Amino acid sequence: MSQDGHLSPKPASISPRIEALQALPQAVHAHASDYPAGHDIPPHTHRRAQLIHAAEGVMTVRTASGAWVVPPGLALWMPGGMQHEVHAVTPLRMRTLYVRTDAAPWLPTTCRVVTVPPLLRELVLRAVHVPSDYTLDSPAGRLMQVTLDQAHDLEEAPLHLPMPRDRRLHGLAETLIADPGDARDLADWSRRAGASERTLARLFVAETGLTFGNWRQRLRLLTAMTRLAAGEPVTTVALDLGYASPSAFTAMFRRRMGAAPTRYLRQ
Repeated sequence: MSQDGHLSPKPASISPRIEALQALPQAVHAHASDYPAGHDIPPHTHRRAQLIHAAEGVMTVRTASGAWVVPPGLALWMPGGMQHEVHAVTPLRMRTLYVRTDAAPWLPTTCRVVTVPPLLRELVLRAVHVPSDYTLDSPAGRLMQVTLDQAHDLEEAPLHLPMPRDRRLHGLAETLIADPGDARDLADWSRRAGASERTLARLFVAETGLTFGNWRQRLRLLTAMTRLAAGEPVTTVALDLGYASPSAFTAMFRRRMGAAPTRYLRQ
């Protein structure tokens, strides 16, 4: 990540195996990768779109426009040609579909975390064992086509943190990402940024689609998910993120995600 918030202009190379998959004629291929906790995949691009599935473990994915948390059992759609970096928060079993963009005109044009229904999960887990030279009229070819069909119209999960591009807001956002428990309000930040509180509030909505308060709450939610998935206690996470009590944090988490933290992660 460069100092201006953009990913490196010189993306890292990808493995020869994955590079070879990109060039094959079939519409979709699958690949399995396992990584230890803390592993970083540096900024890189793929010519194909990807469905990056966290079969086990939690990962974060970041582009120049935002960050996404992908919990176990969910996936991220990544458009082809978009530079991104991946961090394994916990030991990670990543299972990825590489989709030729002209073979699926319905592919999302923006990143998004999506739910993975049980049938699609099983298809993806099977697809990584399909040989790369499969033919369309073979059993393997039919399985891959069904897999691609099942990846259509997946439900989006609210696990995206959009990043503002305005220099003043971007610096504010990066400071809060480094310390999500920072309790300073927008009036405090306006004095530091040299702009009025009203200006910062307007820009935040214009550039992220969220108010400052909602953006900070989402940052805390996503930070909490990564730390809880890594095994940290709810009480420690809640207090570090600025909540007055674990119960206040749990109430926020339940409102946003539909379940208490420990139950959500078990699900």
